[in-house]
Amino acid sequence: MSDSTPDIIYTKVDEAPELASASLLPIIQKFAAAAGVSVGTRDISLAGRIIATFPEVLTEDQRQSDDLAALGELVKKPEANVIKLPNISASEPQLVAAVKELQSQGYALPDYPYSPSTDEEKAVRAKYDTIKGSAVNPVLREGNSDRRAAAAVKKFAQNNPHRMGEWTADSKTRVASMPGDDFFANEVSATLPKAATAKIVLETAGGETVLKEGVSYPEGTVVDATFMSAAVLDDFVAQEIEKVKADGTLFSLHMKATMMKVSDPIIFGHAVKAWLAPVFEKYGDEMKALGVNPNAGMGDLLNRVKDNAEIMAAIEAVRAERPPMYMVDSDKGITNLHVPSDVIIDASMPALIRAGGKGWGPDGKEHDTTCVIPDNCYAPVYDEAIEFFKANGKLNPATAGTVQNLGLMAQKAEEYGSHPTTFEIPEDGTVKMVLDDGTVLHSHAVKAGDIWRSASARKAPIEDWVNLAIERQKATGYRAIFWLDATRAHDAELIAYVKPILEAKGVADKFEIMAPREATRASLETITKGENTIAITGNVLRDYLTDLFPILELATSAKMLSIVKLMNGGGLFETGAGGSAPKHVQQLQAENHLRWDSLGEFCALGESFKFLADARDNAKARVLGDAVETATQGILDNDRSPSRKVGEPDNRDSHYWFARYWAEALAAQGEDAELAAHFAPIAKALADGETAITGELAAAQGSAADLGGYYHGDAAKTASVMRPSATLNAIIG
Repeated sequence: MSDSTPDIIYTKVDEAPELASASLLPIIQKFAAAAGVSVGTRDISLAGRIIATFPEVLTEDQRQSDDLAALGELVKKPEANVIKLPNISASEPQLVAAVKELQSQGYALPDYPYSPSTDEEKAVRAKYDTIKGSAVNPVLREGNSDRRAAAAVKKFAQNNPHRMGEWTADSKTRVASMPGDDFFANEVSATLPKAATAKIVLETAGGETVLKEGVSYPEGTVVDATFMSAAVLDDFVAQEIEKVKADGTLFSLHMKATMMKVSDPIIFGHAVKAWLAPVFEKYGDEMKALGVNPNAGMGDLLNRVKDNAEIMAAIEAVRAERPPMYMVDSDKGITNLHVPSDVIIDASMPALIRAGGKGWGPDGKEHDTTCVIPDNCYAPVYDEAIEFFKANGKLNPATAGTVQNLGLMAQKAEEYGSHPTTFEIPEDGTVKMVLDDGTVLHSHAVKAGDIWRSASARKAPIEDWVNLAIERQKATGYRAIFWLDATRAHDAELIAYVKPILEAKGVADKFEIMAPREATRASLETITKGENTIAITGNVLRDYLTDLFPILELATSAKMLSIVKLMNGGGLFETGAGGSAPKHVQQLQAENHLRWDSLGEFCALGESFKFLADARDNAKARVLGDAVETATQGILDNDRSPSRKVGEPDNRDSHYWFARYWAEALAAQGEDAELAAHFAPIAKALADGETAITGELAAAQGSAADLGGYYHGDAAKTASVMRPSATLNAIIG
């Protein structure tokens, strides 16, 4: 990374968003330069983070700086202006695949140690583990989240309502959760009256083991601890498999194994073992010798035992007795339990609800589905949504109001910051969180295999979050609900912060506080009437709701306006969800058609320019930002978004039209004559070149595209694929 910091940083990421950047970023840089604004990149991709983590084994030419760490420092400064695209939150299989690809390209990286035994292997594993899961977002999110549908996007969705699946009162679709002894039931929480350092220990009959030490918290931090019983989890999953078979529905498990990178892969592994319980009982030792780790999923398991006919026959026999499973890809036989990162709850549950409660089965047809969400912390949100639509029928996007979200996430707030303090318990005992003065803050009696975790939320982010909610409610006048459950330990501590602030500001009558289940129903009732509401939530609910409601309202969460007001004055502008990005890349590689929609990038770009205008007193930047909004409206009004089918306009076409509408808006505006004069010939060239440009873009489609890699593509090859119009390139440069 260069020493100078660009005015705007556009992150280098992975998969479809990064492919789109190869086409869009040159356009952004050309237009920004006219206002004296520099736009540079910083690499937070999975491959980039792997390379930055192991400089000692790489050549000088292969090494690269740790851009994520540098951005982590920048976002604490008032001059920060970062456009963050969705990056891979790597599951273990994704991480391993990326390492293998880099090794094939000549990077002498160490193999990922599944079961490290030597000190060297343990050190390598520890390094790789820092890259897994939600490694990026907690570093960059030094502010709380303001997510909502941009006005133009919401208007378009109402005027062009998407298809919704039909809900019926007799639908068998349901949510199944543990009867107790889960994270929700076992949670304890406390607010620290003074700054403290804590250690987490496991006391057993054989003595004390330190699980983690040196965990420091400032005064006022809300500190939680909880655990999930492995035995109760196993019984629950086994019983649900039988219930699903009796109900005649599909079995599905919905987790967040990417973000919750310690707890959820373990829970996923328990489901895999339960599904193949007779096989593990008989062949467990043999499978372990073959390197089977159920946490890695059924796909990895099948690959490791494929040459053992006896085990394969046993698996097939069990499969024949099991109920049908919710499928990721029916044609390829990829099940819900194949890969832990394939079914991500915040994308999978809204899609199922939008489809009328239907999931795809192994027969390639839609069926009612049992949605297994073991933990009760947020499962009631999806359960209540399903029950609401059973009773009331599908949502009408043409008349529905909107749910905006203000999310507490700054400084690793709540569960997403809990990876370093989540443990699979090795033996029976008591886990204690002990403060530096000897105080035992939290204590749980646990059994071997239980999953224990602690999370926290600091005082300053909590207060900032409440004040952000007050500002947003005042600006909109919308119904505003804090999604907090007074009967949940953590939420009760937050309520103790929220109520006094609202009362001190004289706005307590403007806000409601409801548990997530009740808030879900209230919000659905509100938007069904065509009215609007603000969901003020913690970190995980922020993530879940900003997929659930946008997918119901807009058919996608990728078009959300996502602004992070950094606590020290900077701005972080996020561009939407990347959950479907892998399928987009696969289609591009096969057919040279990219259906990724960059509307989220357009929305973030406009906000970034306007933020820069205010922060740097750059009037030209504001003109650019206003023109971006006009161009975005043009994309929607003229139906210039990408098509899903090869041979029809794709992501690259939408970028041409965005550039053209942007240039035309700048040429037509009267606030800055210099910019108008600069962009008039560009607008004319783009208009005059329409036939040639669209023809060149169309001609590129239809055959396989070589990117030089999936996780670490070749820049020249990617540019060739994503910028196939010589006419457009001559105009943009």
